[in-house]
Amino acid sequence: MTASPPSSRPEGVAAYTSGMFGVGGKTAVVTGGTSGIGLMIAEGLVRAGARVVVSSRKPEACRATAAGLGRFGWCTGVPADVSTPDGVAELEHAVADVFGGRLDILVNNAGATWGAPLERFPDAAWEKLVNLNLTGVFRLTVALLGALRAAGSAEDPARVINIGSIAGLRVTSLENYPYSATKAAVHMLTRHLAGRLTNDNVTVNAIAPGYFESRMSAFVFEDPQAKRALEQSIPMGRTGVASDIAGMVQFLSSRAGAYLTGAVIPLDGGVVDCT
Repeated sequence: MTASPPSSRPEGVAAYTSGMFGVGGKTAVVTGGTSGIGLMIAEGLVRAGARVVVSSRKPEACRATAAGLGRFGWCTGVPADVSTPDGVAELEHAVADVFGGRLDILVNNAGATWGAPLERFPDAAWEKLVNLNLTGVFRLTVALLGALRAAGSAEDPARVINIGSIAGLRVTSLENYPYSATKAAVHMLTRHLAGRLTNDNVTVNAIAPGYFESRMSAFVFEDPQAKRALEQSIPMGRTGVASDIAGMVQFLSSRAGAYLTGAVIPLDGGVVDCT
């Protein structure tokens, strides 16, 4: 038996790859999309051909991010505080105006952390994190369900991607109690919503990132010795980079990820499952 010669039509490979992993032409909203992991996700989607709305509380950050990502494709910014009903309404109206009420991908990334000693942990900080990290995820997803249902089909469902954290999967030494609690709740909310929306052509999955360099984790990365110690504690020997999180979001948003729902995926170099 002789082997078939290599294909002389490499465009066939490109077409297959694009059909399996492409997100070109899809519409997306990325909350907290002007910095950190959210910006990594938004840039990846824009570069892959999606039309992306980035959102954060700061109007200038939204304008600057949209202008910067506009070099690579289609992007606009919508200022909104998704921890409030008014902010959620702003994004709901934007999806109707900008995308005609159809949304393929919702990335619930906006979040915050707060650390303080147990006995002195402020109530205001607890309430802030619950409203942003958890209630905002639920409220925005419900508000955009009509647009998600309108865009989804059995072959190509609409996607909700919630950004959790490995802090919601394992106990850390940091005294960030509402952060870990809300992220664990986001993981369970993901499973609950996934079960509810399976018949609506909407998948719901969560990514639980490990250590990525961002404004939220700057206190670790500013100290070279602490950074080296952190890298040594990760089985793969490094922290996450933009292509890691952008690639995972694109997988979940593409045909390749169409049959996955209710999953919580640790993206952490093996911290949760190998240590």
